[in-house]
Amino acid sequence: MSEENQNSTNGADQNDFSNFKVNKKGFIEVDGEIIETLPSITFRTKLENGHEIMARLSGRMRMYRIMLLPGDRVKIEMSPYDLTKGRITYRY
Repeated sequence: MSEENQNSTNGADQNDFSNFKVNKKGFIEVDGEIIETLPSITFRTKLENGHEIMARLSGRMRMYRIMLLPGDRVKIEMSPYDLTKGRITYRY
């Protein structure tokens, strides 16, 4: 019976969002990788947990003209209300 409980918890760990940080403004901070560049500073990104979202550049990154290419590792802020969109705030 303990083996069944272990198997059920292993499946739940894949969709667990507890390893993400929440910043002081209430946004979820996640690391990801740029997959594809789209028009108007929009990027398709893949998160650490395997989800793909659309992300835009933050204003400060636009102001300093930080360029991103597919394969770049980035930090993304996501709203807890819409987990399909995000804002890129940092390039590693």
